[in-house]
Amino acid sequence: MQRISRRTVYEGRIVTIREDRMRLVGGEERVWTTVQHPGAVVIVPILSDGTILLVRQPRPSTDDVLLELPAGTRETGEEAIETARRELQEEIAHDAEVLTPLGGFYSAPGFCDEFLHLFVATDLRPVEGVEQDDDEEITVEPTAPGDVPDLIRSGEIRDAKSIAGLLRYLYLEGGLRESGR
Repeated sequence: MQRISRRTVYEGRIVTIREDRMRLVGGEERVWTTVQHPGAVVIVPILSDGTILLVRQPRPSTDDVLLELPAGTRETGEEAIETARRELQEEIAHDAEVLTPLGGFYSAPGFCDEFLHLFVATDLRPVEGVEQDDDEEITVEPTAPGDVPDLIRSGEIRDAKSIAGLLRYLYLEGGLRESGR
């Protein structure tokens, strides 16, 4: 494939939408629409007893209230680890002594370039005086690691970033074993 042209069709507060005219190997031309996103983080916060802190929050784009891992969009010039620390403070009123990167993943690469950096946060300590964003209504829900598979299976946890982050932590990083469950 070869790019012939690129144009911006929308610029918003968080995302930009662009169209790329591409020439396929056979010579045919097609237009690809891409949502450009500055990137984000998703964090698996773990208390000393292995409990995972999830958040429940309204998501207007889904007309629903979702149970999720804490996450957030990177600000201009902000390193992913800084975003993770800021989001922990804003969403669950905790900071982490240790933020361990576990790689990352694209949210929906068929139409969006958003890359999410995954972190595990341990040695958590409460912080005071940090305000939630004024457009967020978040409730923290401590969750046993052993309950997570059933929460995913039942559809209680149904956003991709939380499913990917939790499964990576629980099954590939030994989170179920470490929690003793």
